[in-house]
Amino acid sequence: MTDHILYSFRRCPFAMRARLALAVSGMRYELREVRLSTKPPELLVMLPKGTVPVLVTAEGAVIEESLAIMRWALRIRDPQDWLARDDPALIATNDGVFKQHLDRYKYPDRHGSDAARHRDLGFRFLQDLERRIGFAGHLCGTEAGLTDAALMPFVRQFAGVDWTWFDNLPLPRLKSWLANHLASEIFDRIMYRVSPWFSGAKATIVERMTVADS
Repeated sequence: MTDHILYSFRRCPFAMRARLALAVSGMRYELREVRLSTKPPELLVMLPKGTVPVLVTAEGAVIEESLAIMRWALRIRDPQDWLARDDPALIATNDGVFKQHLDRYKYPDRHGSDAARHRDLGFRFLQDLERRIGFAGHLCGTEAGLTDAALMPFVRQFAGVDWTWFDNLPLPRLKSWLANHLASEIFDRIMYRVSPWFSGAKATIVERMTVADS
């Protein structure tokens, strides 16, 4: 049996959200953890820029964007109706403006940026999320959906730059929303550690939120 193959990096928020959608869909796939300093030739031949996540379907199609991977998996099987709670405009703001502030807050030396300024600008986006969650408990309604899964890894990364500062923010609903996601079984499952993949290594197969070597 030929499996789908996901090239991933455990801590990458884009890869996290792809793994979340694959997990909730129950999709079986081979997980190939990428060491960013020594990317496997198989990935670079297929995608010279070497970004993750990348999904290679069992039929040989290459899907290189995290949102495309999420929507592809959920169109095949969506037991929790995540696609019904998809807000492309909010996700685009997260991936654009908020991600820019996040990078310049987390990596000021790399960007030559004023970390405090970008932290405060990022906080404005979190305030919008606080208001949205206040309406019904999640970003697009009373249940978690694609939008929640797409944004949560980035909010987590932003909070993780300085947890003490984040914990003191007047964002009770957002903090509870994030804590619930981080404590969930599905998040625990997608954050398991596997060794970086190399050609000839044993395959790590993920199936219905279980992991096995083969």
